[in-house]
Amino acid sequence: MIADDHPLMRKGLRQVVESMPDTDVIEAENGEEALRIIREQRPSLALLDIEMPKMTGFEVAKRVNDEALPVSVIFLTMYKGEQVFNKAMDIGVKGYVLKENAISEVHQCITAVSEGKYFLSPSISDFLIRRNSRLSAPAQDSSGLSLLTPAERNVLKLVASMRINQQIADELNISIKTVHNHRNNICDKLGLRGAHALLKFAVEHSTQL
Repeated sequence: MIADDHPLMRKGLRQVVESMPDTDVIEAENGEEALRIIREQRPSLALLDIEMPKMTGFEVAKRVNDEALPVSVIFLTMYKGEQVFNKAMDIGVKGYVLKENAISEVHQCITAVSEGKYFLSPSISDFLIRRNSRLSAPAQDSSGLSLLTPAERNVLKLVASMRINQQIADELNISIKTVHNHRNNICDKLGLRGAHALLKFAVEHSTQL
């Protein structure tokens, strides 16, 4: 099943999928219709856009997971953020394909997922490596600090010392933009959200920095 509210995207994906042997395609134009089709027709694979009317791909995937419906879910999305990717993995999504690469990668993705494997667009493969590192990290580093580079740890240490961005830039002899990039990367790796989440984390873990 292909669920996307853009007809041209559905058409392009359908052409690729139908070129595969022994494959039938059902289409849905919103999340609510997608869930109904999954419940009633039990497709083996569901390619879901994340942003859809009535129900998002996340909402559909969560219902699939909660109801233990026998379908493997693949997300087709424009979202390249690591937090969104991790959220998708947490609810059992088997494939994660960026829309910019969907036509060229969906064949590989369907093949992999049909064989019981996971697939994600190569351009975001680092997300899976970091996720696996985080999940396999020893208990003593449940904070995730081992995922940070030395430069990121230096920035986090200064954040814990209540330095503002300009002070951090001056002290480390780097640009403000680089400080912002480090802060964003730290938040992505540690799954931190909210205006003060980074400061709170840095203060709470200051003795480990």
